[in-house]
Amino acid sequence: MHTVNMHEAKTNLSKLVEEAVGGEDVIIAKAGMPLVRLVPVKRDMRPRKQGRLKGRISIAKDFDETPEEIIEAFEGVRE
Repeated sequence: MHTVNMHEAKTNLSKLVEEAVGGEDVIIAKAGMPLVRLVPVKRDMRPRKQGRLKGRISIAKDFDETPEEIIEAFEGVRE
């Protein structure tokens, strides 16, 4: 376990992140009191399963149709 104060952590953040990713416990303290532990994020490395949302998502039939008033609003046409 490696404890550093807040100022040192700000100065050496990249180095401390590398240490944490390498498996070392890094504790950041303020005024000698431990505040946080720097730990690596565990990523889910499983391949994504295709078709997970099949039947749960639908696209409106008028998806490709834009109402005239919306087009006019984008083009700046005033009445």
